[in-house]
Amino acid sequence: QVQLVESGGGLVQPGGSLRLYCAASGSSSSIYRMGWYRQAPGQQRESVAYILSSSTTTYVDSVKGRFTISRDNAKNTVYLQMNSLKPEDTAVYYCHVVMGGRNYWGQGTQVTVSS
Repeated sequence: QVQLVESGGGLVQPGGSLRLYCAASGSSSSIYRMGWYRQAPGQQRESVAYILSSSTTTYVDSVKGRFTISRDNAKNTVYLQMNSLKPEDTAVYYCHVVMGGRNYWGQGTQVTVSS
C-alpha cells in the first residue's frame, strides 16, 4: 500500500512563505515523478510543480521564481518552498507521485494566503 503523507500548509499573509512536505512510503518501486497539484475554489486542479527522477523540475508559469521544488531521494520526500505567496495561491495542495506507471495522491493540505 503506497501512502503519501503531506504537511506544511497553513495560513499566511501575502508575501509570506510556507514549505510543504510530502513523504512516500509503502513501496520499494522507484519514483518517477513527485510534485504537487492544487485546486482553488471553483477552479480546476492544476499541476503546480514536479520533479522527475532525472532531477528535471517543472513549474506552472504563475509560480516561477517564487516556488522551488526539491527532493530527498533517500527519504522519498519532496519539498515545495513557497515564497512571496499571493492570495491566488490559496488552494488545497495535493501531493502527487508517479510510481511504477501509476498515480498516487496525498490527502491534501490547505494553503490560505490572506491579509
